[in-house]
Parts: sequence; C-alpha cells; structure tokens
Amino acid sequence: MSFSKDVKEELARQISPARHCRIAEIAAIIIFGGEYVYNPGGRSYVKVSTENLTVGQKYFILLEKTFKIRPEVTVRYSHNALSYHIAVYEASEVESILKAIKVIDDNGSDNNTGDIVNRIIIQNTCCKRAFLRGAFMVAGSVTDPNKSYQFEIVAGCEAKSAEIQDMLIAFGIESKHTLRKKNHIVYVKESSRIADILNIMEAHVALMNLENVRILKEMRNSINRKVNCEAANITKTTEASFRQQQDILYIRDNIGFGNLSKQLREVAALRIEYSDASLKELGMMLHPPLGKSGVNHRLRKLSEIADELRRQKEDNYANKEN
Repeated sequence: MSFSKDVKEELARQISPARHCRIAEIAAIIIFGGEYVYNPGGRSYVKVSTENLTVGQKYFILLEKTFKIRPEVTVRYSHNALSYHIAVYEASEVESILKAIKVIDDNGSDNNTGDIVNRIIIQNTCCKRAFLRGAFMVAGSVTDPNKSYQFEIVAGCEAKSAEIQDMLIAFGIESKHTLRKKNHIVYVKESSRIADILNIMEAHVALMNLENVRILKEMRNSINRKVNCEAANITKTTEASFRQQQDILYIRDNIGFGNLSKQLREVAALRIEYSDASLKELGMMLHPPLGKSGVNHRLRKLSEIADELRRQKEDNYANKEN
C-alpha cells in the first residue's frame, strides 16, 4: 500500500461532528472531483467520480450524514481499473446540496461570487482544514517519504490552484505551482511543510510516520557526514605525513641531520619512526611535550629547509648547464 493511500484511508475515517465542516469537505470534493447541473424543472445532478474506493465511501457517508441522502453508486471497469461514480439525481436533493455549498442561493438562483468556493464555506479555520482534506482526497497525492518528499494537488484550472495556494498561505505554508499536461498542479517539496499540511488535514498517524522517516534520514545523513569527514581527515593526515617524511629524508640524504637544531632533529626522527602518528601524538613523545601547533611549526620549518635545498640544487644544475 502506498503512503498516499494510507493518508487517504486515515482521512476517510474522520467524519467531522460539525455540519459546517462536513459541508466544506463536500464542497471541495465536488469542486475538485465532480460536476453538477442545476435546472429547476429539468435535469439536475451532482456527480463525483473516483478510482479510489476509499474516497467514494467517504463522500457517500458525508452526503448521507449531512443531508440524509443515499446517492446512486455505479462501478465501471475501464483501462484495467475500476472507477466509482457517486451521483444524486433527485432535483430536491441536488438543490439541497448546491444550496449548502453556496453554488445557488436560497431562491435557487446562481450564487456565483467569482470565487472557486464561496467565502462563507471556508470562513472558519476548521472549515479550511476540512476543505483541504476534501481536495486532497479526490485530487491529491503525497510520495512515500522513504523515497522523496512531494505533496501535490491536481487543481485542474489556474483558479483552483490559486484557491489551494491561498488556503495554504492562510496556514503559513508556501507552495509552488506548475503546469503538467494542461493541468495546474500545486505542490510542496519541503518535508517540514508536508508535515505541517498533514497536521492541518489531521492525518496524525501519517504525520508520525513521516516524522519517523525524517528522523532516520537525518541520523543516516549525520553519520554519513561524520564518516566522510573522518575519511577526508585521515586522507589529509596521511598525505601530509607522506610529504613531511619525503622532506625529512631529502634533508638527511643531502646535508644530514647534523646541521639541524636539536628541536628539529627530534621532530624529524619521530616523524620517520612514527609515520602514522598525528601531530598531537608526536607532540606527546617530545621532551618536554609540545602542542599540535608547535609540532606543526617545526615540521613546516623542515619542509622549508627541504624546499630551499631543492632550489639550490636546481640552481646549481642550471649554472652547470650554462
């Protein structure tokens, strides 16, 4: 079972005790997953189609509990998939639904305000939550957090996508918009914001599962960063030790250690003998012990002496050639 399906099944079990919230959720389901026609004295209907049985059952229960309506359900098989069509045809029942979601006014006239959803329907914060829940149920998806992070709602038209974005902003969540196969999509990729959306829709079990995955990923990333950092430090230390040994051997083979100060001779001898030792470990072997910066200073001085010897050798060779 997909994470998205898990979320929808959790949301499907939530039937708000408040009628105004149920109406807001019904409005979202019809707007994002349905169609309607209202023709007094003629053909009227409200239809919602979905390939998700859970969504169909939730919509059926909402209509029954809110309006005492038992819609007709048709199951169709096409393109190797089942689809569920929940429809209300009785004119009085259609009128009740459309009046409740403010598509028509109390007189049965078009109540178009220019908005996708009448502001009265979503004036309360709890109703905004319900509306987002309904929109996600019929037109949304969320990826498995073990693989990636993406929450999206297929809004269809630009006006619907703007409605969803505005509603998310009301909860302090920034979202993005894109066009995919002529459909306007609202999406969020940040895991923390997806967690916030799940909380808004009251998908608390899914939220807990997402947070568990996030914690595990952060732990893995932290461990990987630490391992990579340690590996890089080991490589850096090994390379530095090799260069230091080469410089010390060059000095020994060209002028010997007799021309070096006592301090430099001690460090040079320890570095040759303990090639894998860190600067701190070398410093602890000296008498008296010396800190890392002091050991590094002496090794750097040895490197400078070796570089000077190399330059002198090159100059002498160049002079002989001339």
